[in-house]
Amino acid sequence: MSNTAIPVVAAASKDRSPSIAHLLRFFKFAHLPPHLQDVSRPFGELAETIAGGPQNAETTTALRKLLEAKDCAVRAVLHE
Repeated sequence: MSNTAIPVVAAASKDRSPSIAHLLRFFKFAHLPPHLQDVSRPFGELAETIAGGPQNAETTTALRKLLEAKDCAVRAVLHE
């Protein structure tokens, strides 16, 4: 895995819906310790890919469910 953090947009851009931009802020991982960054990074990268697609309710739902999965994965590492 690369150690380069991808930028995650927290504010809505002209091409990104406000709800999608709002959810993307929860996929930031640079502030986490390295062992949690390794778990969180793939979710952040996938979130950016998903957010680059259609700006609709299904995309928002996909990001919410991905966020839930990311949170579970991080908690799983914390409980080792």
